[in-house]
Amino acid sequence: MKKVIFVAIIITLLLIINGLFRSILDIWHKQDLLTQTQKKLELEKQINQKFKAQLSLVRSKEFVEEEARNKLFMGMPGEQPVIIPQNLLKQKENKKPVDLRPNWKKWLDLFIKN
Repeated sequence: MKKVIFVAIIITLLLIINGLFRSILDIWHKQDLLTQTQKKLELEKQINQKFKAQLSLVRSKEFVEEEARNKLFMGMPGEQPVIIPQNLLKQKENKKPVDLRPNWKKWLDLFIKN
């Protein structure tokens, strides 16, 4: 009878220890989840601040005027529009690309290749 009671007590204690161990592991995992969520929250707060700054810039009168000038080709009363001929724009596009190599490499290529 004593052995049965002893074994029952041991089994009960093992079940309690197992439950406590699982609870401790669960709390550690939840703590990790909490720290990750706090990092995400801080990142989202920074993004939110950037968006608020951009929104205040977009709502400003200067931004609206600049966008009206640049994208809608509008002007203030009394201003004259400037029209650039297409042939001048094409001349800029037809320019030879600039060689960005150092001069010593250009000279070396000139003498070695020829």
